[in-house]
Amino acid sequence: MSIDRRPRRLTHVDVGEKPETAREAVARGDVVLAPATLRLITTGAARKGDVLAVAQVAGIAAAKRTWELIPLCHAIPLTGITVRMAPDAATSRVRIEARVRTVGRTGAEMEALVAVAVAGLTVYDMLKAVERGMRIENIRLMRKSGGRSGDYARRERPEMRRGLGARR
Repeated sequence: MSIDRRPRRLTHVDVGEKPETAREAVARGDVVLAPATLRLITTGAARKGDVLAVAQVAGIAAAKRTWELIPLCHAIPLTGITVRMAPDAATSRVRIEARVRTVGRTGAEMEALVAVAVAGLTVYDMLKAVERGMRIENIRLMRKSGGRSGDYARRERPEMRRGLGARR
């Protein structure tokens, strides 16, 4: 593998002229784990404590600090953050959904995606002593609304929505 060492031009996009609008982004992802590991979550038997509660708080905290993690991401005023987590015994996974709202000049997609990623990483951290083979996968933007580019909604098979309720 060779490394491209050519200089790159980086730009932190100027959003100062854009109007402030209400924006919302929803992201989802999964942590796939062994059935026995999932049972530690659902029975409250994980050594480190309540896995889903800690992961939920971690996801919320991460959304608030996204601009510190992603170099060219704007710091935006978040008006709402919801992180939901649902164990799915049928597929042996924890399903994660983050919903982020703002009124501003740029969207909240990155904040929602980072919330899901960090919640998943937290599940892994809290259970890694039991199972190192867990997989964090399918992190994706489900929908976004507001802003100049308009609305976006991912089409997804019904089985991918399983475990997070009927909210769309």
